[in-house]
Amino acid sequence: MRTGNEPIQARSPLRLRFALTLWGLVWAVGGTVAFAEVGRSGWAIACGVLATVAAVDLAIIVHHIHQGPHWQPGRDIPPYRPLHGGRR
Repeated sequence: MRTGNEPIQARSPLRLRFALTLWGLVWAVGGTVAFAEVGRSGWAIACGVLATVAAVDLAIIVHHIHQGPHWQPGRDIPPYRPLHGGRR
């Protein structure tokens, strides 16, 4: 059943986002180190910025995971706010 407010109530699989962001963070940090060692400062800065963005995203994901079922619903929690009453 669609309620019409799915974009507002959209939920993402936070554990998958956590794993993918962690993977990206590892590669971005590795790229930063590797490019800095070979003297490619522009690419090192770009990877550093990407690592910073990934770290901030990781912090937000961890915060949402710690908020509980509102952000990380279980199987018994519906993915939308159920309608109460008749049609609008």
